[in-house]
Amino acid sequence: MRSKNWSRRSFIQQSAILGAGLGMLPLVSWKTPESSDFVQFISPIDGDMLHAGDGVVVNVKVAPVAAEKVNLSINNIPAKEENGVYSADITLKDFENKIRVKDTLTGRKSTITVFYLRKLNHQYRLSIDDAIWFLKDIHLNAAVYSSIFENSFMGLLRSLHETYGTKVHINLFYETDNFNLSQMTDKFKKEWKDNSDWIRLSVHAKAEFPDDPYMHADYGEMYRDCHAIRTQIARFAGKEVMDNTTTLHWGQVPVEVCRALRDEGYKIQVCDFNVDNNLPPCSYYLDVPHRRHINKRFIWRDNREKIIFVKSSIIIDTVKLPLIKEFLDSYGENNITPPYVDLLVHEQYFYPFYKNYQIDYREKLTAAIEWAQQHNYTPCFISECII
Repeated sequence: MRSKNWSRRSFIQQSAILGAGLGMLPLVSWKTPESSDFVQFISPIDGDMLHAGDGVVVNVKVAPVAAEKVNLSINNIPAKEENGVYSADITLKDFENKIRVKDTLTGRKSTITVFYLRKLNHQYRLSIDDAIWFLKDIHLNAAVYSSIFENSFMGLLRSLHETYGTKVHINLFYETDNFNLSQMTDKFKKEWKDNSDWIRLSVHAKAEFPDDPYMHADYGEMYRDCHAIRTQIARFAGKEVMDNTTTLHWGQVPVEVCRALRDEGYKIQVCDFNVDNNLPPCSYYLDVPHRRHINKRFIWRDNREKIIFVKSSIIIDTVKLPLIKEFLDSYGENNITPPYVDLLVHEQYFYPFYKNYQIDYREKLTAAIEWAQQHNYTPCFISECII
């Protein structure tokens, strides 16, 4: 649990200190509500979202809970035993796949559900958190600007798109000093729609402060804030720029908050899923074993809640420019290949008037995007991969 002394600035400093060291992640296994008590699924587990990197043929591994004689089959294929672990190769045929383990001696059964994502294989996006100042500028200059890209921040994003094809997902606050989204001009609605192939807007939080705004929130509070932001996005930019994916501010919340986001359309929820370090959890409601699992897999579905969680690969503004590529390289050095790379950055650090302004902001974004390009990741929104 993060102490009340945590702030965005101390989070940035702590992340920078940790640098690129990821460490090796332990093997995770646990039972699911759908499983009986006689077996644990080791790999895959309930809710795993498998992809081209895993292959269509998957080796399923399970272990009996008790030391007793069993004769296991996995999807009607006799399982082979080695050192107490039973396994069999199965073929994934559909988006949703049931894996059924049966003990032919007793008739006991365990079942999990996994998914196969045929389109998820080496994609990336640039995502922006804590965003609203660029909209305030467009609002203030509505009579002057003939395009949203006359705003310097939007101009930067367009230049990255034109150079690399990068797709950009922007997570919005509802309000900041002397401005809220209800004031945002709809003068540029057609332009937002015309660029919806590479720009998406979604919910982040009501405002930047206080930190951890939804740590103790209930369903109703989150639903109201979420609905208010979505209503305004639809008004000034159109439903075309909206998506089923978001990153919640700080992302340490009770399950009711995630349910409210889900019910407002955000079935894919992105965060850091910090674990085994001194960083704030930023892991929604997930426990340590699930966070460790997501740190290996980068994507997982809570089948009980029908929510897909995706791990960000880097917070760009927490890493010094010379270390960005090294940070991202460290995944491969630890035998982890992200099937989807979320390159996350915060809007504020772009502006010279901001107290923590980063003069190399543009260069940092460029370095992260070039790493993705050099490692054969192609621009794509998450929602386009999970079909």
